[in-house]
Amino acid sequence: MIPRYQVFRQRITDEWRNIRRAAEKAQHAFAASKRGGADETFYLDSTALNLHGFYNGVEQLFEWIAQELDGTVPSGSAWHRQLLAQMQAAIPTVRPAVIRPTTHVALVEYLGFRHIVRNLYTWDFDLPRLSRLIDALPQTLADLDADLQQFRAFLDAAGHADEKNLD
Repeated sequence: MIPRYQVFRQRITDEWRNIRRAAEKAQHAFAASKRGGADETFYLDSTALNLHGFYNGVEQLFEWIAQELDGTVPSGSAWHRQLLAQMQAAIPTVRPAVIRPTTHVALVEYLGFRHIVRNLYTWDFDLPRLSRLIDALPQTLADLDADLQQFRAFLDAAGHADEKNLD
């Protein structure tokens, strides 16, 4: 067994839990904002912050994969988009694609929103966009979960690769 792959697989599993928790908090906050009242804007701020956290966690995962397996993390002004593209690509003799093209398309929307959260004041949030992202979140989570399950299966196989050579 190659322990490095098992350790890396566990890191991905642990971070995925955190990512899902941020997504759930965003969904709950958005639902609470719909009740209206004096706290509505606070719930919308919480929604935005947790969507930001959701995408940051995803990006952290992808950075780990790029660093640990690919041996290179994009740099420059477009590195965020390049990293997403890198995760969609299979790297021959290194790893399969981490995400499918449909997951890539969905995540580009969250990347764009994360940029807005970092660079605008909260009163500049586009409520219809926030609503679309929350509505799309369950499908995005399901797609990303399926992609990461496949990738973890690859890591399991890679971690046990040397056992086949011992038989």
